Amino acid sequence: MSRFSLSLTRRGLIATSASIAAASALPAWAQGHSMHRGRSGGLIRPGFDQVSGAVIDLAVGAGERVVQGRKGHGIAVNGSVPGPLIRLREGQRVRLNVTNHLEEDTSIHWHGLLVPFHMDGVPGISFPGIKPGQTFTYEFPVRQSGTYWYHSHSGLQEQQGHYGPLIVDPAGAEPVQFDRDYILLLSEFTPLHPHKIMDRLRKGEGYFNYQQTSWADDYPLSAADRRMWAEMRMLPTDIADVTGSTYTYLANGRGPREGLEFLFTPGERVRLRIINGAAQTFFNVRIPGLPMTVVAADGQNVKPVEVDEFQMGTAEIYDVIIEPRAEAYTIVAESMDRSGLALATLASRPGARAPIPPPRKPPVLDMGDMGMNHGNSGGSHGEHGGGAHSMAGMKMRDTLLLPPDVKVGPGIDMVSMAPVDKLGDPGLGLRDVDHRVLNYRMLSALEPNADTREPSRLLELHLTGNMERYMWSFDGEMYSAVSDKPIRFAWNERVRVKLVNNTMMAHPIHLHGMFFELVNGEDPAHQPRKNIVIVQPGASAQFDLTANEPGDWAFHCHLLYHMHGGMMQTVTVMRPEAGA
Repeated sequence: MSRFSLSLTRRGLIATSASIAAASALPAWAQGHSMHRGRSGGLIRPGFDQVSGAVIDLAVGAGERVVQGRKGHGIAVNGSVPGPLIRLREGQRVRLNVTNHLEEDTSIHWHGLLVPFHMDGVPGISFPGIKPGQTFTYEFPVRQSGTYWYHSHSGLQEQQGHYGPLIVDPAGAEPVQFDRDYILLLSEFTPLHPHKIMDRLRKGEGYFNYQQTSWADDYPLSAADRRMWAEMRMLPTDIADVTGSTYTYLANGRGPREGLEFLFTPGERVRLRIINGAAQTFFNVRIPGLPMTVVAADGQNVKPVEVDEFQMGTAEIYDVIIEPRAEAYTIVAESMDRSGLALATLASRPGARAPIPPPRKPPVLDMGDMGMNHGNSGGSHGEHGGGAHSMAGMKMRDTLLLPPDVKVGPGIDMVSMAPVDKLGDPGLGLRDVDHRVLNYRMLSALEPNADTREPSRLLELHLTGNMERYMWSFDGEMYSAVSDKPIRFAWNERVRVKLVNNTMMAHPIHLHGMFFELVNGEDPAHQPRKNIVIVQPGASAQFDLTANEPGDWAFHCHLLYHMHGGMMQTVTVMRPEAGA
């Protein structure tokens, strides 16, 4: 039987009964095996239903997952992975009753939604978590529109399937027109328990890297390059901590051989809402033969920009408009290290298929990824040249380059020598392709930003780590050491934040509770609003922030095992003075 993804046409979006009809009309494959109200013990089904309204009930439970014949423990919301699509409308008030049927605490964080801080769902920062057998009610006004998602912020549950999509329809007209509306939620499945993965990373951070160099490989490395990497005891192929050696990459909960289809009629404009709900994977997304027009980033509208491919860090969201006309197209989401991919098909009829492109060669790190840049800023390809002759004799841990407020210790094994802004960098593996690739400098806010004041101060934070010990931190201090020392912002102050990456890995840094504007060369009124920014290896990135959401907020790397390993902080926005 063909497997189809649920779509909503524009006509259906307007109908008041759309959500009820969509849930009741799901094809048989999407319903799968039932797990009563999310209680533990059943077989978790792939795909997702839809829920909406003023009161929504969600149940978190455990069960067994089966993906392409591999079995593993899973955590589901309302019996499925991903959890149900929550569809809301801007301006409404919603009450979400979350019942925990697990034998451990759980939580839900509403990623990207502007909510009161005590509704943000981060145990230890904004609420105590949801105990086994208990129900917690999240209640808040819906103040925005766009594509978002939700996930657990308890332990490593996100890796096990505790996530789902969330769409907020605008109170007024959409800024772009489309005939069909689809969600593509990318993620991973592994039969390993996430604590086992964390244990193996801490014992040997290259455990899952099956693409290491050898004298018989065909990587574009000279003998001098190989000697240099060996002397530094580093790997030029250290791209991803967890790879396709254990992961099966998923599209809406389905593996690449499980046939996810998005049906269309040639000539229609299709909105594809792409969410990276992975725990640890960067995806390079493309549709061979079909350009994509990016119209939103992290739920915020941007001026349309046409591209052929883009890289997504974990938790990033891009909405694209496509106009398919051929019989079928393959949607390819390739892991950044190219150890595997997630697949879906755009099909004009059930069962139609397009060729699947062969895997591309794995990329390798270079001088620019080591923070040894000698060119201009902006992420040009020229910054990523050089080899052993450029790196010879260079000290990889020159702590004198760090500012005094960075704590030097065993948690830092590398210091970038010359970090530069690389918001123009399309990402590792995409710098030399022969088609158009998105980068942050191409993004421009569609609606003018509300606050265009000059920042009153600069806050510089360093992303630090020790790869061999698998320790991750801000300014050399892991979260366990600074949980009671938050980053403080005054009410409504305008701050420029500079993030400096002193590691060889790209980090998607996420701020809860607020959007920031990337300092990407646009005028202040049109700097793109985001809540995630990828900071490239050995590089820096800057954003402007208006601290106008009072309370305590999480600030962390969205690579799950990096956050769990210490790269997290608390941001405190002081409450406004009475009458202010």
